[in-house]
Amino acid sequence: MKQMELGASRRAVFMDGVHDGVPLALGYFVISFTLGILAKTAGLSPFQGFIASLLNIASAGEYAGFTLIAAHASYLEIAVLTLVANARYFLMAAATTQRFASDLPLRHRIFVALGVTDEIFGITVARGGVVHPYYNYGAMAISIPSWAVGTSIGVMMGGILPAAVLSALAVALYGMFVWVILPAAKKSRPIAGMVGMSFLLSFAASYAPLVGELSSGTRTIFLTLLIAGVGAVLFPVQGEQEESNG
Repeated sequence: MKQMELGASRRAVFMDGVHDGVPLALGYFVISFTLGILAKTAGLSPFQGFIASLLNIASAGEYAGFTLIAAHASYLEIAVLTLVANARYFLMAAATTQRFASDLPLRHRIFVALGVTDEIFGITVARGGVVHPYYNYGAMAISIPSWAVGTSIGVMMGGILPAAVLSALAVALYGMFVWVILPAAKKSRPIAGMVGMSFLLSFAASYAPLVGELSSGTRTIFLTLLIAGVGAVLFPVQGEQEESNG
């Protein structure tokens, strides 16, 4: 079948994905380990942490979800905030599937979309040309289990390590947050401004007469939608459209 060949066997392309996914797997393990510590404080078991990371392969989404679980937020609040935090993957998945052959069956597009992460999206785009879905399967096969296992081990170690060590490791969570926002903030003044505004509004909202009475999860959802909406209106992203027109 033409769409399943693309000049190489499935096994060869799959192993290419595994090869390129090894560095991702190593990085995922470290980050998910720190997420596991947070999951432990939220009351999750190692198995629950494993399943959460296996199904929600996103540091920002899991960080938000575990934080809300620890705050005893409702299921609706957790679901909405996780959806908002992971909304970018809708666009990444759509862009990724455009790199495949036009006659590729829908089931492959769906399976690949389920495993899209920032890093897997990056190596897929960097590969160039028409991409075989088994390349993504290879990267997913090595990186996603590492992410889930790292979270599970983090939960287990969270119940074994001394409190002083856990306190030190917890700093890594804030470091992860800074790692996510700092590169974008350095490249874009509007993003840096919106990040600073989010800090100020989050602090102010916790003491505001009406908003302060809402749960932390509801406040976070409201502020995320508000700030992201204002940023989209005031500073729309036009990079790819302008490049294609140029």
